[in-house]
Amino acid sequence: MTLSATPIPTSTHDHFSITFAPLSLEEVYGLADDAANGAIVVMSGMVRNNTDGKPVVALEYQAYEPMAIAIFQQIATQIRQIWTDVTRVVIHHRTGKLQVGEISVLVAVGCPHRTEAFEACKYAIDTLKHNAPIWKKEHWEDGSTSWVSIGACEQPGENC
Repeated sequence: MTLSATPIPTSTHDHFSITFAPLSLEEVYGLADDAANGAIVVMSGMVRNNTDGKPVVALEYQAYEPMAIAIFQQIATQIRQIWTDVTRVVIHHRTGKLQVGEISVLVAVGCPHRTEAFEACKYAIDTLKHNAPIWKKEHWEDGSTSWVSIGACEQPGENC
């Protein structure tokens, strides 16, 4: 696991990053901005204070970085095959231990039209959570911990 990674652009328009550093809404929005956009949709995933009613105090993320970045690139490629007007795809994910309220993932999609931007952004986060080699360790209020694959969040009945 790398503590901090230099963001890796795959084209002149997209931007992907796995980083130990806090994520910036302003930075991600700026990277998704383009004069052709009529909409930028940003999804901010945050550490919440419970899972299935059980108190959570922190989450710890680990990633297999090269493969995760490759998955982010594949997601952008797939988005452009479905929504051909998309101008920018930005995906940034944190690693390390995060406290309740901290941002763990940011996905932004720029597009001329809002409907496509919303759909593409939803596709990006859903696909990321299912396919990216990123794991989270839940730190419970009682001091116990448990590891969860983010891909498990896409199983029926899971509240991730």
